[in-house]
Amino acid sequence: MQYSYESLARALSAAGIEEAREEAALLLEHFAGATRVALMTERSRLYEDEALEAAVEKRMDRYPLQYILGQWDFFGLPFFVSEACLIPRPDTECLVEEAIRCLPRGAKFADLCTGSGCIAVAILHARPDLTAVALELYPETLDMAVKNAAYNGVADRFVPIRADLLDGGTEALSSFAPFDAILSNPPYIPAKVVLTLSPEVRREPVAALDGGEDGLLFYRAILKDYGKLLKPDGQMLLEIGYDQGEALRALSAAYMPASVCRILRDLGGNDRVVHMTHLSL
Repeated sequence: MQYSYESLARALSAAGIEEAREEAALLLEHFAGATRVALMTERSRLYEDEALEAAVEKRMDRYPLQYILGQWDFFGLPFFVSEACLIPRPDTECLVEEAIRCLPRGAKFADLCTGSGCIAVAILHARPDLTAVALELYPETLDMAVKNAAYNGVADRFVPIRADLLDGGTEALSSFAPFDAILSNPPYIPAKVVLTLSPEVRREPVAALDGGEDGLLFYRAILKDYGKLLKPDGQMLLEIGYDQGEALRALSAAYMPASVCRILRDLGGNDRVVHMTHLSL
């Protein structure tokens, strides 16, 4: 089947895809070798390619564009992505920016539930003085993180550890402790809400989304069990849902009372990162 930029954009829009024009351009660039200039100046030019046709069919079935392309940018860097990992999102850049700003020189940090490795890799790329220990439960996902660390030139400062955050993770990390900081973008969507998400998000790994009945399962485990791995003045930076700020304040007071807790907002004005400075153990 042949597609022009305009006809493909219309087809994607009819399938319910909001950013249809941008996605049409990305698909034609990736699978047909079109340039952005050509797409803007020759909008009726026809493109035909079997891989393009297959990709369009998948996207119209609401399969995530990022998985179709196999790569996605985060914090200005390219990351390989697949069904094995959560797709990196701009919201998470808030956590990365804060970590780059506040981590002390020469710091060592742990990245829990590293997924694609986007958080740790982006921070290491921006801060050549830092090292990261990245914990992930699933082997295929951890392999993806290792691949992304190598692709972005930080593999020598990226230590992958396979372990379950909820069962044995602290033991797996203990030989690397104490840490200057512990970072995480854990699953934080309440289980019943996962079922209501967009068709694309429901194609992402449920284990990377489902935060238990109230969305706070992983936060309780991190605050309860992982604070002991921090230096006396260590920090925790955790991505949170837009409506979870006050809940995290309460958990911080319960599990890390000797800490200062700040809630940072993203560019949309939503609560996005909880930053705790652990004053004493």
